[in-house]
Amino acid sequence: MTVLHRAISSVRQGDAVETHGELHRAILNNIPDQAWLKDAESRYILVNDAFMAACGRTEADIIGSTPDKVWSSEWGRVYLATDRAVVASGVRRRYEESRPGADGAPRWFDTVKMPVRDAHGRIVGTVGISRDITDRKRSEMALLDSRAQLRQLSAYLQTVREAERTRLSRELHDELGQWLGGLRLGLNYLETQPDLPAADQSAQIQMLKGLVDETIDAVHRIAADLRPAVLDELGLHAALEWLTESFAQRHGLPCELAMPEAVTACLDSECSTAIFRIVQESLTNASRHGQPTQVRVTLELRDGHCHVCISDDGRGMNPLRAGHGQRLGLMGMRERALMLGGAFDIESAPGQGTRVVVRIPARPTTLASHASTIQATHDAGWPCV
Repeated sequence: MTVLHRAISSVRQGDAVETHGELHRAILNNIPDQAWLKDAESRYILVNDAFMAACGRTEADIIGSTPDKVWSSEWGRVYLATDRAVVASGVRRRYEESRPGADGAPRWFDTVKMPVRDAHGRIVGTVGISRDITDRKRSEMALLDSRAQLRQLSAYLQTVREAERTRLSRELHDELGQWLGGLRLGLNYLETQPDLPAADQSAQIQMLKGLVDETIDAVHRIAADLRPAVLDELGLHAALEWLTESFAQRHGLPCELAMPEAVTACLDSECSTAIFRIVQESLTNASRHGQPTQVRVTLELRDGHCHVCISDDGRGMNPLRAGHGQRLGLMGMRERALMLGGAFDIESAPGQGTRVVVRIPARPTTLASHASTIQATHDAGWPCV
């Protein structure tokens, strides 16, 4: 803008503009943004190379013309109106506008127009500069979209949490409540029947033991659904074996796991939990939406990262629509990977199955275990970090 003011000062000097016209043009051309100078009737007096490139016209076509002869009729009317407003008010105007670029794609511009006054303070023209802010606008829109997605994800997590509490409450009441109620009735019966024959008493006790076993199994199943103890006690490899076997039994689908046990040693608890939940969500999505005949889960260590792939031969989907839609389960998986410095991607097409691909930096559990980790991965032929 300082350079532009110098040009304006030269305009005020009348004959000096003609004398130093080439110099002024050279100064304007050093401005990367579109810049122009007009008289009070909105006729172009001076433009720079960026301006000519933007409108796709030569200097000879532009100089002496008004905006409606240089731009489209729609934008010409807009520019004439803003020029007249600046001349009438004598006040600087700044606004953002969107118009097609040279390639036809929409672009955003930050435009400033100011009045030019002569030595007596009379307005004799306008000067303007327009900066391409398309990248900044795209970043702003991406940020707003990201915030909207985070709000949706937060609401989704609240809904999931309430649904989980409802399920847990129902299972505690319907299953554990019934088993414990049966135990109480059986004990009351034994208490009120002291003269019960030994055979009947033994049968009653065996029945109560059966109820205790059912109760213990129900407690183990509910606890495993909340968080499988095998993940904390035996590690990710055992937990994924349990998960894929449970999935295959529950849905009657072949579910193959390919994962060297040494990978577990390269992942701390946070990474292991994230990978377990991503695989769990992917298997749930495959059973609900994919209609596959088989599913495969693979984990491998490469370049200091754990690469996870969950693939199926189901009906697939359009990943672009899934990525921009309300698939909050996918958004949750992506956030888990990003929070650990990783990456998340989906490869799919209608009728061609789905591949969920995740990459998470490997992080050994503790320094104390680092030596054993290095040895384990060395034996397997992989670098851990």
